[in-house]
Formats: sequence, C-alpha cells, structure tokens
Amino acid sequence: MKIKLIFFYFLAVSIIFLSCSAKTPVISAIDPKIGNMGEIITLTGINFGSSRGESYVTIAGVSPTSSSYFLWQDNMILVRVPELGDSGLVYVHVKGKKSNAVLFSNSASVPRPIEGADMGLEPRITAVNPQMGIPGSLINITGNNFGISRGNSLQSMSGVFFSWDYESPSFNPYVIREPEYIEVSEIEFGYELWSARELRVRVPDGAVGGNLIIRTPNGVSRPVYFEVSGKPGYKNLKERRSYVISYSVDIRVQDATRPNTLYLWIPIPVSSSSQRNVSLVSRNIEPSVENHRGVSLFKLDNLGSGASRSVNLTYQVDVYSIESGVRVSPIRQERTPLFVQYTQSSPLIPSDNQQIRNTVNSIVGREQNPHAKAKLIYDWILANINISGTPSAPESNIAALLERRNTDSYGAALLFTAMARAALVPAIPSAGILIDRNGQTFRHYWAEFWIDGLGWLPVDPAMGSGVITSVDSAAVNFASFYFGNLDYHRITFSRGEVALSQMENRGRMVSNKQSYSLQNIWEEAVGGLESYTSLWGDITISGIYQ
Repeated sequence: MKIKLIFFYFLAVSIIFLSCSAKTPVISAIDPKIGNMGEIITLTGINFGSSRGESYVTIAGVSPTSSSYFLWQDNMILVRVPELGDSGLVYVHVKGKKSNAVLFSNSASVPRPIEGADMGLEPRITAVNPQMGIPGSLINITGNNFGISRGNSLQSMSGVFFSWDYESPSFNPYVIREPEYIEVSEIEFGYELWSARELRVRVPDGAVGGNLIIRTPNGVSRPVYFEVSGKPGYKNLKERRSYVISYSVDIRVQDATRPNTLYLWIPIPVSSSSQRNVSLVSRNIEPSVENHRGVSLFKLDNLGSGASRSVNLTYQVDVYSIESGVRVSPIRQERTPLFVQYTQSSPLIPSDNQQIRNTVNSIVGREQNPHAKAKLIYDWILANINISGTPSAPESNIAALLERRNTDSYGAALLFTAMARAALVPAIPSAGILIDRNGQTFRHYWAEFWIDGLGWLPVDPAMGSGVITSVDSAAVNFASFYFGNLDYHRITFSRGEVALSQMENRGRMVSNKQSYSLQNIWEEAVGGLESYTSLWGDITISGIYQ
C-alpha cells in the first residue's frame, strides 16, 4: 500500500513539475495586422513548441481547424484566419498556458474615410436565409442599396459572389492567397429576383463555404459568412495551368460597294468554376459589343474592293483539373428552371427523337439516380459507338449515330447530351480546344451534366475511349477517369448552345459548324459587300505556365 502511495506521490509531483516547466508562449509580431477572412497570418515569437501537438491558436475567440495550420515552429506559426470571424485578439495556447494578446483587424470592418458623393450608397446585407446551402439551392438575401435591377451592361452590372477555392498540390504557406469569388451563374438561371432590398439567387457551381458579397456600381458590401455543406458527393478543383492564346480572323474583299458592313462574332474563353481569370492581353480593334453571351461583336464598315482587314486577339486564362465523386444515394432532383431548360430538345440536341428515347429507356431501365443514369449512358456510348480521334464531316442527324455507330468527339458529345436529356438528366455540350504535349491545338468537344448539390460534372466520351493519345493525361483508366473528372489540357469557348441574333434583317449570315464554339452565327454581311473571303485562323499557344 505504501509503495502505491509513493508511486502516485511521485507521479503527481512529476506532472506538477512538467506543468510548471512549460514556458509561457510569447507573441512578438503578427503579419499582416489588417487582412481578410480566409487569408494566412504569420505569428512570430518564442515558446510555441517544436510541433503543434495539442496546442492551438484562437482568433477573436475562434479556433481554426486543423487543416488551417501550415507551419508550427517554436518561433513561428502560419495559420489561416477562419472565414467566419472578425476583428479580435489573437492568442497562442501551449500546454494550458496562454500567450500575450495581439490584435488582428478584419479589413472589411476597418472604418474607411468619406470619399465623394457615393458615401453610404454601397450595398449592405442584413440577413441571408438560409445561411447554409448546396450548389443549386435557393437563398434569400435582404438588405438595402442593392439597386432596382442588376443593370444591362458589363460595366454597370451588379452581382452576388460566393467564395471559391481550389486544392493546390504544392501550396506555399509563405505566399498569401487572396480570397477568390465566383458569381451567381446566368447559365444556371441563378438570379431569380433582384430588387433594392431583396435578392433571390441560387448557389453557383464551384461555391465553397466562406464569405458572400454583393457588388454594385456603388461599391461592395461587407462580407457575410455562408456555409456550403450537405453535398451528395464531392467536386474538387485541383492543379492549375495558365495559357496565353492568340487567334485571328483575316478578311479579303473581292467585290464591294458602299455602304456595307461586316459583323464578326468572335468567341472568347468562357468563365466557369474550373476556367477562370479570363483576361485580355491585346487586340488590334475594339469590339462594338464586349462579351455578349461569350462572344465579342466586331463591326467592319464600308470595306472597299481589294481591301484586307484583320482582327487579332490574345487572351490569358487559368484552367483547373476536376475530380468528382458521389457518396450518397438517392440524389434529389428538383424541377428548377435549369432542369427544364437543359432537358429540352433542340435541332442540335434532338432528345425527343423516338429512337433516342427507346435506346435510353433500354439502357437506364428503372434507374432513378441521375448520376447513375448518366454513367450508364456514358458506358453504353463507349461500348457501342466507334469514336475516331480525327474530326469527320459535321453530323446533321445525331440520331443517325445510333444506326451508323461511328463518329468523332463532336458527335459523341452531342449524342451523350441528347441521351442524357432523354433520361431527364440536365446536360449541355461544351466546345473548345485540346492542347497536345507539343503545345499544338485542335478542336474538341465534350459534355457536362448537372447534379443538384454537386453542380456540373464533365464527361468526355472521346478521351474516355482512349483514341486521343497526343494529350498528356494523368488518367490510368481513361474510361473511368473521363466520367466526372477532367484534365486541364483544354480551353472552353462555349458551354451549351450559343444562340445569337442577327444584327440586320437583310444580313447574310455564315455559320461555322463543328468549330471551337457552338454558336449559330459567326459572320453577317450587310449592304454592298458582294464577295469576300474570311480565314479563321487556328488558336495558337504562346505561353504555358504551371
């Protein structure tokens, strides 16, 4: 009995000794002192410990998650500020001892000086209901100074923006990443109501938990936190690659009398959750209309016989690879405006064709899960349609592919889209270019289907079939990888059909089928422009950055 008492006595003394021997952590500096929610701060000082273990930091009373710590050394800590938080005191907690306090200020709440006549006109958010959602879910935002409408031009248009992020395989904790946002999407019918005091929007594809803001011509609102959770699976944006691309249109006039006009509808890379930061590097002519539905309209007036004109464009764009998967079943599918629009039939996507419907019914049977239906259709196409790696003649009858069983990436993408829509899975075709391992480009087509709660998931039947071998791919199993996943060796110029209206009733329109954008008008000649030729040059890569 005495031995046990002596043992416990020495154990208690050891614990007290060890506790007393732990040194109190001391913070000597914080950088930055003023910053944004979600960015990384650096704490320097002493006695933090050689590793984090059970030690932690609190910022305004909130403790960051374990994944928010990027470095923990005895004299330095790098930690991401929680998205949900505000200005407050920062402490380091080590073995029950708390450091001195330093102040971190949220830049969004730092008082700003009064400037100009717009003082007090910036939008203000008072409530978001609900405060949690998934891509496609509807939320209400109340407040004031939103404006009576979103506006009717890119320069004056207002918008609602959610936090956006990606997983970097080689994240440098010493580099502060600025918070990034993604706007509510018009392709997803995301804006349902816009008034001065109330907005009703749908959470966009690519949104993650974090700050929500409103931008208007009068300023930017203070951010509020919005949680994105409850997804039926995952969709992660991974590695990034930046491209600088150049392309041109050359016009030569043979016969023309004045007045005349030539309109050129030139597509630009689209912005999406996986293709971002589309920026103009240079162009030799200013457009008449900037970025209308993903194209810019150039107007060439009064061209004379023998004249030559060119439009030269250079853009930079960031492209991210996509990785996705489904965790739960069944998946709820609501009859939203997006569902109605992207399950409709069209001349390009004849989903109401009886042969397509019969084939789809035999493939999906009684399956109700939209993700499972899309996978069954994808697998059937790979098993039953011979997809070639080189473009063939433009396919005018997609349903005929079911008989001929032979096509290219264009026909395969449209066939998947039509069959998915026939199965009541919202889907769109995508068009653009692939970049091979030598930096050369060629036209390519794939598709996307929508899953409530996950967003748009990619499908590339041509790449999945394994016939395209000139593009570097991380895929081990092509058929498996290119359903729900996508590489970054491509640039998208259109998502879905781009329906443009001609400028003048007597205009003579030109369509370029099976080009790098699925738009119905490329050129429109008006007046005395009797004879001319146009050369739409290939897209060239002038820079690749990883």
